[in-house]
Amino acid sequence: MKPHAVTIKDIAKELNISVATVSRALRDTYDVNQETRQQVLSKAFEMNYKPNYNAIGLVTNSSHNIGIVLPAVVNYYFSTVISGIQEVAYKNGYNIVLYVTNDSAERERDILYDISPGNIDGLLLCVSSESDHGEHFTKIINMGIPIVFFDRVASNIDTSKVMQDDFNGAYAAVDHLITNGYKKIAHITGPTGLLFTEKRMEGYLLALKEHNFPVKKEWIIHSGFTQNCGTADMIQLLKCKEKPDAVFAVNDRKAIGAMLTLKKKNIKIGKQIGIVGFTNDPMSEIISPALTTVEEPAKEIGRRSCELLMKHISKKHFIAEEVILPTKLIIRESTQKS
Repeated sequence: MKPHAVTIKDIAKELNISVATVSRALRDTYDVNQETRQQVLSKAFEMNYKPNYNAIGLVTNSSHNIGIVLPAVVNYYFSTVISGIQEVAYKNGYNIVLYVTNDSAERERDILYDISPGNIDGLLLCVSSESDHGEHFTKIINMGIPIVFFDRVASNIDTSKVMQDDFNGAYAAVDHLITNGYKKIAHITGPTGLLFTEKRMEGYLLALKEHNFPVKKEWIIHSGFTQNCGTADMIQLLKCKEKPDAVFAVNDRKAIGAMLTLKKKNIKIGKQIGIVGFTNDPMSEIISPALTTVEEPAKEIGRRSCELLMKHISKKHFIAEEVILPTKLIIRESTQKS
């Protein structure tokens, strides 16, 4: 036989109080004294009471689910962001529903067009590389589902956003290369049109400008975010008439792809060509030589994003906030010339 699920009626019977009082105590309403509330909570714990969110949802018009839409789950950054989101979501009694776009703008649109207000109470969203930042986001917001963007954001949508400090992180990376004696610095970056890639580009360009270093178009390559893209970009840079002596990569995966290319060609990393990444993926310490990189606060981005979403869910007129979290330069062997 299926075991009996404990209800608030069972708790009320055990304590000889009304069902309404148990319900109010569990919701921590103002009209229940602390002694009664503590008795109810203790008895609920003792009886292993679990809230029926489906039933609660019928009354409160809430699913107690939040959605996460993101390009991938297999890399370190996104899995760490999810762990931060989970901490806050579960603490607030929410389950998470994961939607993976595989970095496809078409898949992203299909997912958002299929979502209905009855399924989720809010969305945390990291846009795909080629997202048009268009009407599918507006459609969701107009349906009454709040959105908080993280990392890759739709800059033209008026809602809360949580990002790392891409501009200053990139500036610090390139300034470090210059300080270490590199003079011909290339940038292998992501697709155009993404705010975080643009900010990292701006940091790269400002560092060069302040040191009166040249900006060469052939040393700036836009492509995807994978290790294979980093490999292809490095091969292209090595074909330049004037070869760079350092590379700033938009993320660690591309940086590692570039490093593997240099290894195959017996080019000494650091001594001949310096490499800096962006993320502080665990692979950046494992690869040899260890990769200098800019550490992103991935878990904190997850936490802050979910905290903002909770506010948007609970307050209809919560004013949108933009949060930019600091990054940190981690110096390792890939930028040592001697």
